[in-house]
Amino acid sequence: MKVFIYILMLLSIILVVYNITVIDFQNPFGDESIISAITILAGLCAILILAILLTSKKIAQTLKQKS
Repeated sequence: MKVFIYILMLLSIILVVYNITVIDFQNPFGDESIISAITILAGLCAILILAILLTSKKIAQTLKQKS
């Protein structure tokens, strides 16, 4: 499960980096740029959620070892 989470985080980072290169900074609210901005936001949310899940798994493992 831990490896799967890291793979998903890596894919999210690649998605964010790619979409940063697609944004047209001269017209940031154009058709293609706004889609890229939304995708960047979704990728960052995915990274955050996966980091929370990873931290939760570490806490659960620590509590299980103490019992």
